[in-house]
Amino acid sequence: MSTIHTAAVEATDIMLCCASCGVAEVDEIKLKKCTACNSARYCSVKCQRNHRPKHKKACKKRAAELRDEILFKQHESTHLG
Repeated sequence: MSTIHTAAVEATDIMLCCASCGVAEVDEIKLKKCTACNSARYCSVKCQRNHRPKHKKACKKRAAELRDEILFKQHESTHLG
C-alpha cells in the first residue's frame, strides 16, 4: 500500500470520542458538538458540564475566532454592525 493511500485511510478512520469520558462515537452513541466552538464533542449533558471548567478558556478563544471569520467574510455593504 502506498503512503498516500495509507494517509487517506487514516484520515477517514479518525475515531471521534467524548471530550470528558472518552467514549467513542458508535451507532448507538451520537456525540453532540459544543455549540460555541464546534470542536469539543460530548456523549451527554453530564459530560459537557463536567468538562466545562477545562474547556471554557479554549472554547471562548475558538468561538471568538469563528465570529471574526464570519465578520471578515462579509462585504462592507452587507455589514449590519
